Amino acid sequence: MTPRRRNIPRPTGPPPGPGRRTPSRDVPPVPARGRAVGGDAPRVSGRGPAPSRGAGNGAPSPDEPSPGDRTRAAGVAAREGRAAVHAAAASRLGASDPHQEGPPDLRLVAPALAAWAAAALTPTVGATAMCTAVAIMAAAMIATAAAARRAAPGSPGHPLDKPVTRTGRDKRARWSKRAEGPEPPTPSSRQGPGRPKLAATAVATLLTVATATAVAAMADADRHRGPIPRLAARNASVAVELRVTADPFTARSPTPGLPGTVVVAAEVVRVGGTRTRTPVVVMATRHQAEWLRLLPSTEVAVRARLAPPTRGAGDPTAAVVRTTGPPAIVTPPDRPQRVAARLRAGLRRASAGLPADARALLPGLVIGDTSGLPPDLKDAFRVTDLAHLTAVSGANLTIVLLLLIGPPARAIRAERRGLAAALGIPLRLTAVLGVGLTAAFVLVSRPSPSVLRAAACGLITLLAIGTGRRRSLLPALCGAVLLLVLYDPTVARSYGFALSVLATGSLLTLAPRWSAALRRRGVPPRAAEALAAAGAAQAACGPLIVVLSARLSLVAVPCNLLAEPAVASATVLGFCALAAAPFAPPAAAVLAWLAGWPTRWIVAVARHGAALPGAEIGWPGGWPGAALLSVVTVGLAVGGRALAGRPWPAAAGALLLLLALVRPVPLPLPGLRTAWPPDDWRFAMCDVGQGDALALAAGPGSAVVVDTGPDPALADRCLRDLRVTTIPLLILTHFHADHADGLPGVLRGRSVGAIETTVLDEPAGEAARVRRQAAAAGVPILRAGAGERRAVGPLSWRVLWPPPTADALSDDDPNDASVALLVRTGGLTLLLAGDLGPVAQQEVLDAVPDLPRVDVLKVAHHGSGYQDPALLARTRPRLALISVGAHNRYGHPAARTVAMLRALGATVLRTDTDGPIAVAGDGPAGLRTVLAGTP
Repeated sequence: MTPRRRNIPRPTGPPPGPGRRTPSRDVPPVPARGRAVGGDAPRVSGRGPAPSRGAGNGAPSPDEPSPGDRTRAAGVAAREGRAAVHAAAASRLGASDPHQEGPPDLRLVAPALAAWAAAALTPTVGATAMCTAVAIMAAAMIATAAAARRAAPGSPGHPLDKPVTRTGRDKRARWSKRAEGPEPPTPSSRQGPGRPKLAATAVATLLTVATATAVAAMADADRHRGPIPRLAARNASVAVELRVTADPFTARSPTPGLPGTVVVAAEVVRVGGTRTRTPVVVMATRHQAEWLRLLPSTEVAVRARLAPPTRGAGDPTAAVVRTTGPPAIVTPPDRPQRVAARLRAGLRRASAGLPADARALLPGLVIGDTSGLPPDLKDAFRVTDLAHLTAVSGANLTIVLLLLIGPPARAIRAERRGLAAALGIPLRLTAVLGVGLTAAFVLVSRPSPSVLRAAACGLITLLAIGTGRRRSLLPALCGAVLLLVLYDPTVARSYGFALSVLATGSLLTLAPRWSAALRRRGVPPRAAEALAAAGAAQAACGPLIVVLSARLSLVAVPCNLLAEPAVASATVLGFCALAAAPFAPPAAAVLAWLAGWPTRWIVAVARHGAALPGAEIGWPGGWPGAALLSVVTVGLAVGGRALAGRPWPAAAGALLLLLALVRPVPLPLPGLRTAWPPDDWRFAMCDVGQGDALALAAGPGSAVVVDTGPDPALADRCLRDLRVTTIPLLILTHFHADHADGLPGVLRGRSVGAIETTVLDEPAGEAARVRRQAAAAGVPILRAGAGERRAVGPLSWRVLWPPPTADALSDDDPNDASVALLVRTGGLTLLLAGDLGPVAQQEVLDAVPDLPRVDVLKVAHHGSGYQDPALLARTRPRLALISVGAHNRYGHPAARTVAMLRALGATVLRTDTDGPIAVAGDGPAGLRTVLAGTP
C-alpha cells in the first residue's frame, strides 16, 4: 500500500532568480491582498491545520507556532492593536482560551437594537409608518451600494482599471516579499473585506426590523380582535372566564389611608359563548384575600365591568377588568405551578424565624417574591438603587448555574469545576442539566421580562458549552434580545427588560475597559472589577431610572459595592433552603438561618445608605432628564480620566461627594432642599401627601413630633431635612393611616422617649399595629387627656382634647377623638386641631372658654368643609396651615374653608401647592414662614 504523502503548499509563479534563497517550507501560502486564512487575522504557521474553536485547554499542541511565527504574530498584533495570541488564532475572534479576550463581536448588535426599537415603536406609530421607514432605508442602502460599486477599483470606467505590464524584475520583487511573510494590513486593504460584512449587517438589520414590525403589528392586531375591546369601549358589565397569567399583587392606593387594589394579569378565555385569548388586567378592590391566593394557570369565572386600557395604544392589555366579587375557580392550576407554589411557600416557612427585615427580603433575593417587604424597606432599596437585588435576573441565574458548571471560563476545559465536574458528568449532559435547571428557575421565579432575558442568555451559553464552541457573551445577549422581542413584542416596551439588557450590556462592554484602566492605575484586580461593574451598571441604567422616578441616587455605587459580597452567599443558601423545604423542613430552616446573616448585612447597607441626608437628589424627569444625565455621565467619565493621575483634585472631588452625602451643613447642590429649614425654625409642617406630620423644635437635633403621615419614607426624609435625631415625645392624634402609617420612618435611627396616643383605639387594626411597632422599638405608649400640661426645653403645651376616657366621647368617630394641643414656643401660640369635626370643635370651645387668639392654626381635617365657624372666629389665626395631598379624592381643602380663613385675615398656606412649611421667629412681630427651596 502506497503511503500517503503530505501535500506541502508550494508557491505559484515564476521560480526565484539566480542567487536568491528558496523559501522555507514553514512560510505559509499568501492569500489575496487584504485577506487572511481563517478570518481577518493572518495565519502565522503553515505546519498544520488551525486549532479547533473548542481548543484552548492549556495543553501543548503539535501545531503550536514556532518562535519565529510568534515573533511575526507579535509584530502583526502590534500593528493591528491585538494581543499576539489572538493574532495567531485561526478565528477572527481570537484564541478560544476563555482567559483571553478577543475583539468584541458586534455583528448582532445593530440587528438586535433595530428589532427592539421596531417592536417598541410599532404599536405607537403604526405598522404602515414602520414599513415605510424600512422601505426608505432599503432604498438608501441599495443606492449606497450601487454608488460604492461604481466607485470601486475594477468597475468599468474606473481610473485604476487599466492593464498593467509587469517586468521580470517586478515579479521577482513580488516573490521576495512573499518569502518574507505576510504584509501588515493597510487601511485600504482592510476596507475591502469590511464592505461585504457591513453590507451583510445592514441587510440583516433591515430584515430584523421588517420581521419585528410584522410580529408587533400582528400581536397588536390580535389584542384588538374579538369582543373584549368593543365591550371595554362601552364600559360593559359582562360575565367572563379568565386565566391567571402572573402572581397577583397589591398596589398602593394613590390616596393615603385607603386600602390598596389587588392587580392580576390575566387573559380572557371566554365571554358569553365566545372563546378568545385576550390579555387584560384585573383590578379587585374587594375579596382581596381570595384573589391573592390565585396561582398562574388558574381559570376563574367572575362578573365584572370592562374599561379601556389606561396607557393608550401602547398598552399590552386590551381592557381593564374591574370586579367587586370573589373569583369562582373553574379550573385549578396545573401541576408545575402547584409545585412552584409549594417551593415558594416552603422558603417563606423556612425563613419565618428570621428577623422581620431578613424574613421579608430573603424570598425577594432568591425568587423575586417581594410580597412581604414593608414599604419603608422597599423605599430604602429604591433610594440606594439596590432594588435590582429583588428583581430576579441574570445574577440570580448565574449564581445557580455556577453551582452546576463552575466558573464559566473553565466550563469547556479539562480543568472545569462545579458540581457536574465533581460527579464526573459529561459536558453535553451538563448542558442538558443546565437547561433543566434554567427551566425550573424560570418556573419558580416567574417569567418576568428580566428573568426571560437572563434565561435566553443562559440557554445560548449552555448551547455553546454543550457543542464545545467558543462562547461570546455579547452575541448571546443580542441573540436573547432578538429571540424575545420576536417571540413576545410586548417585552420591548418593558422598563424591567430594558434595565436588565442595559445592565448586562454595560457589564460586557464598559466594565472590562474601566476595570483595565483602574488596574493600570494600581487598583487591585478584584477591587477594580467590582468598582467597574458597579459604575458601569449605574452609568447605563441611570438615565432610564431618571425617566421613571425623576431622582438620582448618590449612594448607589458604594451601596452596591458593600452589598454585592453578601448577595452570592444569601442566594446560594436561600436556594438550598428552597430545595430542602419540601423534604427536610428542619434542614431548610437551618439553611435559611445561615442565609439570614448576609441578608441582614444587605438590609443594613440599604437602611443606612438611605438614611444619609444626601442619599438622593431631585433630577429633571422624562427623556430630557435622561439625556441631561447621559451628557453629565460622559463628562464625568472623561473628567475622571483626566483626574486619575492627579491625586489632589481627585481627593477634592471625593470630599465634595462625601459632604453632599452626609450634609453636616446645607450645601448648594441642585435638587437638594438647601434653604429649608431655617436655623431658628419653631414649627414645621412636612409634605407627606394626604396626611399630617408636624414637628415642634425642642432644642438642637430635638423635636416633639405630632403624627407621622401615611408614608414612612416621607416622614423619615422630612425629619432628616430638619436634622432631628431625638424625639422626647411622639404624639399620634388618632390611629387613621394618614396620621400613623409613617411610624416606622420616624422610629428609624432616632431616639424616641415615648409615644402618646388618643384614648380611642379605633381603627382597631391600626391601633394594634402601632402597639406592635412601639414594642419592637422598645418605646412606651402613653394616653393623652384633656388638661395635661408638658414642657420640653423652650416648648410647652396643653392638651385640649380628648377627655381622659373613651366613654366620655360623644361618639366613636376616630376623627373626633383626635388629640388637640395648644402650644407655646418662642413667644408664639399655636393650635394643632388634629382631625376634629364641627361637633368636637364646639366641645373644645365649650371646655376651654379662655381659648386665646393664636398665631398659627393647623387647620383641622386637612381643611375639609366641616369646620366650626365659632372656633375659627375665637382663635382668629394670623397664619393658617393646611396639610393636604395634591389631587386628593376628597376635594380637600374646601374652598369655603379657605375663604372663611382669609376673611378672618389669615394667610393660608398648603403643602400640596407650597410644599414643606417652616415657621420661624420670636413673637407675633417676628413671625415668618419659610418654604422649601426659598431663602
